[in-house]
Amino acid sequence: MTTAPPVPSVDSRIRQVVRDHGRLGVDLTELSESADLYDAGMTSHASVNLMLALENELDVEFPDELLTRALFSSIESIKRALLGLHPAAGIQNGSAGSP
Repeated sequence: MTTAPPVPSVDSRIRQVVRDHGRLGVDLTELSESADLYDAGMTSHASVNLMLALENELDVEFPDELLTRALFSSIESIKRALLGLHPAAGIQNGSAGSP
């Protein structure tokens, strides 16, 4: 009997998407959850790419009223918004998008 691989945590999935799409000028591992991603080099264009990638990765859609610069300013604010979208975000017990 084989077991399914563990589902990555929301934090690790957010960090992976930020790393892949945020176009930061610094190593993401050096940033805290509350660090300003724009100060770390993210542009407004990269934030749009980040939003689209998060929606795709986590199978969510950010409502128009959440689409602000502040939402995408830190990993902490992104996570808080995603948890606010629960249960539509499929986020439970530290994982997202689990089958």
